[in-house]
Amino acid sequence: MVMFLFLVIALAVVVAAVTLAVVSGGDSGPLPEAAPERVRDALPQDRPVARGDVERLRFPLVARGYRMAEVDDALGRLGAELAERDARIADLESALAGARSAAHQHVAMDKPTGEEHR
Repeated sequence: MVMFLFLVIALAVVVAAVTLAVVSGGDSGPLPEAAPERVRDALPQDRPVARGDVERLRFPLVARGYRMAEVDDALGRLGAELAERDARIADLESALAGARSAAHQHVAMDKPTGEEHR
């Protein structure tokens, strides 16, 4: 019975404290909205992304990890630039192979045959 009386008194004290806090705390108003954090070192828009840009890229932490939209934007940008670079490398390798083939054919046509030497 003493334990039950103690719990009732403790509950009454907690309810009174919460009520007092709610009633007296209304003067200051709600907390102002905090501006959301943004990516500190965003990827440059005026030039291609370099390795150092990716190494400096840091996403602000939020309650459940990172802001999904910011991570998706950065990954999309990196994916697009990698695809563009891969296409450029393939074009350059194709042009190089064509130039080597043409040079090889040109050298083969310029070599004198055994009959022309005599």
